[in-house]
Amino acid sequence: MILAAGLSPAWQRILVFDGVTPGAVNRARAVYECASGKVLNVGLALTTLGSKAVTVSVIGGPAGERIQAEFAQLGVDARWVLDAAATRTCTTLIEPGGRITELVENAQPISADSWTRFQSTFAATAREADWVVLCGSLPAIAGRTSTATVYAELMENCPGRVLLDARGPELMQGLERKPFLVKPNREELAATVGHALPDEPALLAAMRELNHRGAEWVLVTDGPGAVWLSSRQEHWQFIPAAIDVVNPIGCGDCLAAGLAAGLDEGLPCPEAVAFGIAAAADNARSMLPARLDRSRLAAGRHLVGTHFLHKPWERQ
Repeated sequence: MILAAGLSPAWQRILVFDGVTPGAVNRARAVYECASGKVLNVGLALTTLGSKAVTVSVIGGPAGERIQAEFAQLGVDARWVLDAAATRTCTTLIEPGGRITELVENAQPISADSWTRFQSTFAATAREADWVVLCGSLPAIAGRTSTATVYAELMENCPGRVLLDARGPELMQGLERKPFLVKPNREELAATVGHALPDEPALLAAMRELNHRGAEWVLVTDGPGAVWLSSRQEHWQFIPAAIDVVNPIGCGDCLAAGLAAGLDEGLPCPEAVAFGIAAAADNARSMLPARLDRSRLAAGRHLVGTHFLHKPWERQ
């Protein structure tokens, strides 16, 4: 079983425009709404890929009720922790030519009681999980001055292997718990190590730093560009095929879900990454995030339009 857990779900509104003029009245020609946010995208994508998965998150208010209802309707197994704070609503503006504008609310602080109940629910579910995906930004928690160690604390209760999609102090603290894989994007990795990554040598050096700090594998995405994977012994580069994008929101989350699904099915990590890239591509072709169709995917090394190159590290 795969557990998807996080503290910053969202209700998503997607507005499609013929064009957006700042400072003027803009009328959408189509509006869509759905459950989203990293943790919900991962849990939903895993379910639509056919994996046995459980989602654990904190929800509240009217948006939380809508999320709960949609997951029940779609048959997505979830363990909800109810909080007084309303779940945020995020809005995506889509225009012709591929311009996407994100209007993102920060998650509201959660109560100390909700955090305690989340920890308990997470630990009970994690005991049954072979793989755990921890993902998303972290809201403030009442009674705590910092969230830097939150993921590390949760990982103490993970007998299974952990995929950590985080950045900054939360990622660095999590490395001490030896996650199986960490998944920052290139911008997040630069912020985490504290310097720019202008070229391939700089990028690979930063990835190796995370490997040596505790991550068995490091996976770095760069928008629609190359995807990089490293262990202490080797690194891989994946070149995704060009596709016609409808909505890119949730692609990174679907990559994480496809990766976890592939690993759970016994694929080697590089082949699981290729399957994750296929899941991200399928997501980008749809208006609503994380509603995947496995029949459109080809697994591992047979992935159409994506190839990977094995590059052993230079001997030191």
